[in-house]
Amino acid sequence: MSAGKRLKINLESPDEQSDLAESGIFNEWILLQVFKSIKWDLQSLCATASVNRKLRSTAKRLLWRELCVYRAPRMLAELTNGAPNAPFGDSWLFLAKLMFYCCGCESTRNFKVNQPFAGHFVETSRFSKTSGRSFLAKTCQADLVYVSDPCEHHSRDNEDDLGIYRGVFKGFMKSRTRALLIRRRAELEKRVRCPYCGFRVWSMNSAGLIPKSASRRLGSREGGLEYFVCLNGHLFGTCWLVPLSSDEGGEEAGGVVADAKDDEEDDGENDVDANGDYDGSWRSMSKEVVS
Repeated sequence: MSAGKRLKINLESPDEQSDLAESGIFNEWILLQVFKSIKWDLQSLCATASVNRKLRSTAKRLLWRELCVYRAPRMLAELTNGAPNAPFGDSWLFLAKLMFYCCGCESTRNFKVNQPFAGHFVETSRFSKTSGRSFLAKTCQADLVYVSDPCEHHSRDNEDDLGIYRGVFKGFMKSRTRALLIRRRAELEKRVRCPYCGFRVWSMNSAGLIPKSASRRLGSREGGLEYFVCLNGHLFGTCWLVPLSSDEGGEEAGGVVADAKDDEEDDGENDVDANGDYDGSWRSMSKEVVS
């Protein structure tokens, strides 16, 4: 390098020098290798994405996608038709949040709780397309949706525990569920927004599209649940979980066991592991994922 070029670089601002030193695919390749070596630790990714605007942009464009593919490869292969490197809109950050964040619960017009439950990160989640089928109307069984097992929250004023669950549709814009909502002229909720992307939502309860199989799948009393679907195809909802005991038996308990067996045989289910309990430390860095 000539003396003139060295002088020009030295006169540039620190940010400009950093851009020169860390520009292009070489920098991104290093980032990918670092995160691969630490198995896509979510705490480290959140911290990295909050350093500066450039790293935040790189995380939104690349790192959140790679996190999703690493943590839930089979689910992502289904959602992207086996092409996880293809454009997925601006949804990679939203999907990463959906994988690892229980959105909590407040009262809605169709589901009342005595006290709100705050959202929180979860250490592990299990998503299943077999579970998802139970949330689809009969005319919409061709759709594909992954739904998580409910995150259980103890309710002080109710004998049943509260279950909070979430999921995601494949190709929601072309789904039969969306077409049915539009054909029925279902109205978008005025006060509820998707906790994962901020878009407006439909209440599946108000639209009359909650099948009885959803209650059986969740282990909830019929009519004791609500869920919403947003314009981007994110699903989130709540239910009252019926307490199970060893002496209950009967058809209801048998149904739970049968559903569990079906899931074990489902090659589309995915466990999403957060690799550690960051419940306290994540609060300080959750702006990138939660906001």
